[in-house]
Amino acid sequence: MKINKVFRKPKYIVLQQNALRPDEKASQNEGPAIPNGLWIKCQDCGATIYNKDLLKSNGVCTVCGRHFRLSAADRIELIMDTGTFREINDRLSTLNPLDFPGYEEKILSYQNDSGIHEAVITGYGKIYGNNTVIAVMDSKFLMGSMGSVVGEKITRAIEFAGVKKLPLIIFTASGGARMQEGIYSLMQMAKTSAAIAKFSQNGGLYISVLTDPTTGGVTASFAMLGDLILAEPGALIGFAGQRVIEQTIRQQLPEGFQKAEFLLEHGFIDKIVPRNSMKTTLSRIIRLHQ
Repeated sequence: MKINKVFRKPKYIVLQQNALRPDEKASQNEGPAIPNGLWIKCQDCGATIYNKDLLKSNGVCTVCGRHFRLSAADRIELIMDTGTFREINDRLSTLNPLDFPGYEEKILSYQNDSGIHEAVITGYGKIYGNNTVIAVMDSKFLMGSMGSVVGEKITRAIEFAGVKKLPLIIFTASGGARMQEGIYSLMQMAKTSAAIAKFSQNGGLYISVLTDPTTGGVTASFAMLGDLILAEPGALIGFAGQRVIEQTIRQQLPEGFQKAEFLLEHGFIDKIVPRNSMKTTLSRIIRLHQ
């Protein structure tokens, strides 16, 4: 398999969530002009956080601990040892098998804005010296939805880990299957699940890390098939949305339903790991299973 050059981090930051874009101008009636994009409001505690402070804390609210969403590039930089990550299958391109109107233009727009080709980045590198294959989904690329290329890249990463006899870590962040690709998208659930089953039968270690949000077909396939399933605090995890479920069963769901803490309490995941402890935790797990 041909290995591509060292992964280069795209020039964008996902932590601008809830912040004004730098090119946005304040209204003349709003008083003195203040540079936009400097402050971010936490949706949980309402605190106004200086953007640079949020970056220093790796996207964790310094007041309440809310975990903001990270781009795939930022997460790779946080988890992998500096200079060790090599990306694989980075040039796979999405087609338009159903001739869905405007789909090709939408994909091109996301590629230009994000600097990545699809909603997942796959590759290998070291975590505190431990060789590891990693796949990281990006919720800012069409909500991390799983189309045929996302499924193919994840499947190839699983197979690569099997051939190299390396542990596999997948960070999930997805709205589910990609509707623009219909059945081609849904088929990825079976394909990735079959690849994971073969990987496990051959003794491979697979760690699934659920981040906000992990929903739909991704939850119903490889996200919940890990030998160990970890999650970030407060991550939304589920299949269908809460309102859809309530309308279907005509019952009020418990408070905090589909949050990582609720799933841990009910045995669906193994451990909730804060972001700033994730690299250390993953390293320890890998060493224990070597």
